[in-house]
Amino acid sequence: MLRDMYIKIENHMLSLMNDGAHDCQHIYRVLYNALDIARDYDIDKDVLIAASLLHDIGRDAQFRDPTLDHALVGADMAYEFLLDIGWPEVKAQHVKDCISTHRYRNSNPPVSMEAKVLYDSDKLDVTGALGIARTLAYKGIVAEPLYCVDEDGSVNDDETSFFREYNWKLKNVYEKFFTERARLIALERRSASVNFYESMYSEVASTHKNGLPLLSKELE
Repeated sequence: MLRDMYIKIENHMLSLMNDGAHDCQHIYRVLYNALDIARDYDIDKDVLIAASLLHDIGRDAQFRDPTLDHALVGADMAYEFLLDIGWPEVKAQHVKDCISTHRYRNSNPPVSMEAKVLYDSDKLDVTGALGIARTLAYKGIVAEPLYCVDEDGSVNDDETSFFREYNWKLKNVYEKFFTERARLIALERRSASVNFYESMYSEVASTHKNGLPLLSKELE
C-alpha cells in the first residue's frame, strides 16, 4: 500500500475511535498481529491493512444504539469511505466482507483468508493480560459490575458481569482461531488470563464467604 493511502485511511480511523477499550492502540495491535500472521499466506495486503484499520469504526454507532452490530455498520462505513477515496469496488467489497465477519458474537464466519487473518488478529487482543485489561476497561465504560453474588454470598456467573464475560468469551476464545500462528500466540498468553481470573474469583468468594457470617452476628 502506498504511504499516502495508508495515512488517509489511518486518519479516517483516528477521527472515529472514541471507545477506551477499542481505541487506536487496539487498532494498531490488530494491524501488527495481522501483518505477522499474514507472512504465512499469499493474501492481499492492501485489503488486510485497510480492514484492520477500519474494522471498529462502527463502535460508536453501536454504543449509541446497542441494537446495532458494529461489525455490520462499520463494514458499510468502510465500503463507502474506500469508494469515496478511489478504491476499486471489488477491493472495497472485500474489505467490507472482512469487517462484517470479524465479530466473535456473530454466527457469520469469515470466508476469505484476509477475513480469517483479521478475525484472528482481533481475537488475539482478548487473550492474556491484554484481554483481561481491555474487558475490565469496557465493563467500566458500559457500567457493568465486576461480578455478582447471590443472597448466600456465592458468586453468580450467570448475571452480566466481568466474570460472566470471562467464562463465556475470554476462556473459550483460545479454541476459535483459524490460523496456527494466532493459535500459538494465544496459547502463550493463556496462563496470564487464567491466573488473573482464578485469583480474583478466590479473593471474591473468600471475602463474601467470611463476611456474611460476621455481619450476621452484628445484626440483631
